[in-house]
This record gives sequence, C-alpha cells and structure tokens, in this order.
Amino acid sequence: MTYTTLITPAELRALLQSPEPPLILEGSFDLADTDAGERAYAAGHIPGAFYLHLDRDLCGDKTGPDGSFRGRHPLPEREAFAALMRRLGLAAGRQVVAYDRQGGPYAAHIWWMLRWLGHAEVAVLDGAWDGEMTADVPTATPTDWQPGQPLVGQIDAATLLKKLGNVRLIDARAAERFRGEVEPLDKAAGHIPGASNRFFKDNLGADGRFKPAAQLRAEFQPLLAPHSASAVVQQCGSGVTACHNLLAMAVAGLDESNESLLYPGSWSEWSSDPARPIAKG
Repeated sequence: MTYTTLITPAELRALLQSPEPPLILEGSFDLADTDAGERAYAAGHIPGAFYLHLDRDLCGDKTGPDGSFRGRHPLPEREAFAALMRRLGLAAGRQVVAYDRQGGPYAAHIWWMLRWLGHAEVAVLDGAWDGEMTADVPTATPTDWQPGQPLVGQIDAATLLKKLGNVRLIDARAAERFRGEVEPLDKAAGHIPGASNRFFKDNLGADGRFKPAAQLRAEFQPLLAPHSASAVVQQCGSGVTACHNLLAMAVAGLDESNESLLYPGSWSEWSSDPARPIAKG
C-alpha cells in the first residue's frame, strides 16, 4: 500500500518489517534553538531515519541575484535537493515517511518538497511515534534517481502582488502574529492584505493527530469559498508551516488536483520590502 498524505505509527511499524522498508526523514526543528532538533535526533530516533536540518538541508540562498531578501527559509535549488535525496537512497516508487516532534509542520514541509521533486509516495507520520528508538545513524545507499515533473506549485512575491484580491490567501501563523500584535522574527508586523488566518496547529486534535478529514473539510471550506483550490495561496512566516495547511487540505480532499500554491518567501520576504502593502488587525 502507498501512503501519500498521512501514515499512522502502527502502519509505519508494519512497513519497517517489510522487505522494502521506507525512507524515513526526521525534520524536527526549533526556530529559537536551531540545533535542538538535531540534538533530539542524536539522543534517539525512529530506526533507519535520517535527519534533515531546516537551515542546512532544506533551505537555499537567502539573497537573490538582485540582492533582494528571499525570506528566512527559501527553497534550495531543485537539483541540489534532488541530489541530497539520491544520496539518502530515494528511488522511484519508494515510500518516504517524514516526521518531526512539533506536530508535523517541518515534516509537512518535507512532504511538499518531495512532491515538488515529483515524488508522490511520501506521507507524514500522524501523531507521536510510540515504537522503538535508536541513536544509531543509518548508512545510506545512494541511487541514480531523477526528479520528475513537480506535483505542486508555487508563486513568487511579484506575481502574488499582482494577484492580490483575486486569490484566497491563507496565513498559517499564530493569530497574534497575523493581527500584527507581535512579531518576534521578521522586520515588520502584520499580514498580507486580504489574507485569512488558519493557524496550522488548528489542524490537529487534542491527541496531536490530524483531525478527521470531514472535520478539516468543514473548517477549511468557509475559508476557501467561493474560490476553487486553484485560486488558493498558502503562506506563513517563511514557507514552512504553510505546508501543514496544504497537507490538511489534501487530507480533507479539498485539493485533489494539487492546484493550491505555496508562497515560499511568505511573510519574511514580503515584509522585508517597505514598498509592499501590509495590513493589521
């Protein structure tokens, strides 16, 4: 069986016993302590898991060719990320499972990035791992895998600026940051004009797992109406937690054609240019 959105710990345990075990990627991270995730991985992780560091492995040059700021976590060059996946053993059709220890935002980012490479067989671990842990770092078997056509889309700041008012923009940051009451990370407080707020943690139930598909669908539909998925742009602070909302929409069956777009630069890029409009409240 192939998993393309979520996988439970029990399902992952079964896959670990199969003749073709999945490629497991841990993305645990803390924006306030950027080495915390790696320390947690070193102390104990799912057997066979490789660690991906947000800043080192999943991020590209923060400055564009024109000297502009691209955001705190801009996407790397596509081929550079594909080369990393080859080194870790990605192969066509191989199941990938991503997880973190923060409720899935960094794992969802890995999920989106692999789909960006054209790899569909990737799922996020739904809930906390409750099985065996190890401190052993696995040995990778490199492959000659090549990326395919992207299964997801993105939008840049200039294009988004032109489309404001004609897209449904959803911001995954906490409500107080969205309203502009606080801004601990970026140059200015507030949000992109016309955006609606859907804090990514609202996708999770009290047990730390994603809410049922029907509940997610009921919560997202009022945010989307009357737009179709093709007119939806997801953003956050730096293009990471927005992927959690994209995953939630996929779980809810609201974006079966993968038409919703990610704005990778998100608020960190947008707010860096005083010429771009800002809203508060």
